[in-house]
Amino acid sequence: MDQELRERINELTKASVVSSRSVSGGDFATAYRVELDDGRTVFAKTHQNPPPNFFSTEAAGLSWLGASNTLKAATVVAVTDDAPACLILDWIDVGGDLTVDGEAEFGRSLARLHQAGAPFFGREDGRTTGSQALPNKACHGWSQFYAECRLQPLTDIASRRGALPNKTIDQIAVVASRLDDYGAADEPPARLHGDLWAGNRVVDTSGQSWLIDPAAHGGHREFDLAMMQLFGGFGEGAFLAYDEVHPLEAGWRQRVPLHQLAPLIVHAIKFGGGYVAGVEAALSKLS
Repeated sequence: MDQELRERINELTKASVVSSRSVSGGDFATAYRVELDDGRTVFAKTHQNPPPNFFSTEAAGLSWLGASNTLKAATVVAVTDDAPACLILDWIDVGGDLTVDGEAEFGRSLARLHQAGAPFFGREDGRTTGSQALPNKACHGWSQFYAECRLQPLTDIASRRGALPNKTIDQIAVVASRLDDYGAADEPPARLHGDLWAGNRVVDTSGQSWLIDPAAHGGHREFDLAMMQLFGGFGEGAFLAYDEVHPLEAGWRQRVPLHQLAPLIVHAIKFGGGYVAGVEAALSKLS
């Protein structure tokens, strides 16, 4: 850890760094486990040139999720977007085993998180989220939000970068124009994590699940469930327990490819390869 970051952490925590070591911070940030002289251990991550408001947007999302008093979200200690930008969180001792009961409790708690709701589809602060800086303007219906804040911006990016064939982009436009036809378009806005793949659910040494790295916004609750299935890592018990608390609308499993379409496009933009085929496979299930 360089001296400038050390001094920033000292300033923000009102304590002094005793020791630090590098830890995983995902594919974007540089991260550290930091011991402070007041006895606290914190997680600090930074980036030399983050997008505008990057860390404060993440911090706001974590606090918004945590305010629901449902699923635990990493606790924000301090944040700044001024160089050196950083986000400081309470340290979570991870590495516990997730039991069948723990998986079911995760599903129930996720259902209660979604039930906590949002004032509209989008974010109250209107900030962008994710690696593609997707908009989160206030929308009063899911179809408008998913079309205008996810599918259309992503296809614009994919088109500019040549990430998807023109035929595929045209097919996505057709899907975006008929979102109401797939069912459950009248769902109220849920309080979403927004990027709920298995790596963003960590389990502490007591077996408790925690949420990290959100792209939090008001959205369709089936989106989080679809993300959970995109790369695996969540047991069927989580989905069954969710449905007991907050029963899902008929046909939700058939709509999984619809909600996975946006993250698949993101991955096709970033990585190409098999993700282009993944987008096309999802589209084939929606025709």
